[in-house]
Amino acid sequence: MILRWLADRGPWVLVAGIVAGLLLPSVAAVLVPYIPHMVAGLLFLSALRIGPQRMRASMKGNMFGTLRVLLLLQLAFPLLVIAVLYAFGWLGSPFALAFVIIAMASSISGAPNMVAMMGFEPSTSMRFLLIGTAILPVTVIPVLWLMPALGGFTEVILAALRLLVVIGLSSAFAFLIRGVLWKEPSADELKAVDGASALLLAVIVVGLMSAVNAALVNEPSRFWLWLGFVLAVNFGLQFLAFAVLRRGPDVDRVAALTVMAGNRNIALFLVALPEQVMAPLLIFVGCYQIPMYLTPLVTGRVLKTLDEGSA
Repeated sequence: MILRWLADRGPWVLVAGIVAGLLLPSVAAVLVPYIPHMVAGLLFLSALRIGPQRMRASMKGNMFGTLRVLLLLQLAFPLLVIAVLYAFGWLGSPFALAFVIIAMASSISGAPNMVAMMGFEPSTSMRFLLIGTAILPVTVIPVLWLMPALGGFTEVILAALRLLVVIGLSSAFAFLIRGVLWKEPSADELKAVDGASALLLAVIVVGLMSAVNAALVNEPSRFWLWLGFVLAVNFGLQFLAFAVLRRGPDVDRVAALTVMAGNRNIALFLVALPEQVMAPLLIFVGCYQIPMYLTPLVTGRVLKTLDEGSA
């Protein structure tokens, strides 16, 4: 009952997580070491909701089209960003580095959960997450060659491979349960899974906001500057993707790509950054969680026009 209640209020549960992360810095600090485990749980819940049959159907006949789109998003786009920044002489600024990190990253792990929260089929988003993470060790090579300040190849590739293993194991375990023990879940049971996903997303963001608390108190002007930057980039990329894709016949694909366009797994690259580069970007990591967790509330309303148009 409680989980279904949370599912009905999923976007607001995420907003509550952001507020808790800002107001409870001591709790945020305690949660930080458990973030990787919670991300694995999030992937498990997403795969559990989708099930192996829907995932296979999503993969069938879509692989090459998905690959083309992801090469555009994860390779061509960041190279274009670098070219524009270089032309204006901005490549050395922390904001330029942050923009390139967003542009080159694969989808966030929670994207399928957010897409489901907004009322769309999450298997399409899961496909983009899985394939995008799988090709990341290849797509990062020319970008890292052009931007050596972003860290070494080895660290980034190992981080991507670790995430791929986590996605694979979490999904395999969830698909095994769906295939053997839970073949035909009811609508209420699936809604309970959505509620559990919303709750876990809210808990995760409390930990991810730990870097923001000190800046909000000690350097408020810097906090607001970074917040304005990530809001503009995240929602700007989402609405640009929506404007380009909105006339497409597959609303689930439009929803998946719109969410992915602005919400990328920047943590993969931050583990590889040299300490002197990473230090000024820690506040970027925390601020980036705010538009990310507002996505179901803000972008979800925009995407509803797709449902209304296809009804």
